[in-house]
Amino acid sequence: MRAKKLLAATLVGSLIVPAGIVWAETSESSAEESAFRQATKFGFSGEAIQGGVIVGDVPAGTRSLVFDGNPVPMDADGKFIVAFNRDAGQAATLVATLENGQTVRQFFNIAPRKWKIQHVALNRKKRTASAAYKKRRAPELAQINAARRVQSDSKGWRQDFVWPVKGRISGMFGHQRIYNGSPGGYHTGIDIAAPTGTYFVAPADGVVTLAASSPFSLEGNLLMIDHGMGLNSAFLHSSKILVKNGQKVKRGEPIGKVGATGSATGPHLHWSMKWNKARIDPILLTGPMG
Repeated sequence: MRAKKLLAATLVGSLIVPAGIVWAETSESSAEESAFRQATKFGFSGEAIQGGVIVGDVPAGTRSLVFDGNPVPMDADGKFIVAFNRDAGQAATLVATLENGQTVRQFFNIAPRKWKIQHVALNRKKRTASAAYKKRRAPELAQINAARRVQSDSKGWRQDFVWPVKGRISGMFGHQRIYNGSPGGYHTGIDIAAPTGTYFVAPADGVVTLAASSPFSLEGNLLMIDHGMGLNSAFLHSSKILVKNGQKVKRGEPIGKVGATGSATGPHLHWSMKWNKARIDPILLTGPMG
């Protein structure tokens, strides 16, 4: 994953705002505190920003790790991943418990983002889903939720992510519409316009957790990949899926073709990502499209 120091300024929309981490640890003397810090420092790359991801190294001798009250798994070499939801608050805390029972705490100041909000006035009543739609949608959601619960041993989360396809970005993560004063759901991923049939590739190593056998109501031909440690990708509206459930894929390997299946107004790839329950912005893992 691309190394971006947290103590550097972070790009937020068109603004540069300081994003960082605040160290807080208690010791009986300044000399002991200094020595303890040197022995128990966290290491980080990534951004403490709404929709952002951080990959880190735990302090030496860490036996457990907790992020905002939830346990976080660690790799054999002490690496881990945490992420900040699109609507994350101003701060978060990471706590490492060492073998001797002492704790090391890391406080994150989470940089806010300015999301594009569009107000839409509709001259019609709010629509409600039909019973037929709800009946069809329920098993689709069950498959999606089951796929997200899969915890593979993939190491893709440790890699630099690549763009699955190149093209015009037609939809940005986090944008939202307000209909007659009522907020609609925000855009959960990034849309990349490309001709139907264009190949798209795995942005990082992973395991296929869902390769829809038939188009879903909204997502169309849906493909989901687990990158390990709770990080997963979903690819929507494909014209064709080239991989199967349970298959291991490598970064850069063709996994599908762009399409307009499901709820889509034209051919494009919708790429969304989650870390556990946190929705994250793919562009913060890839960097700008080259």
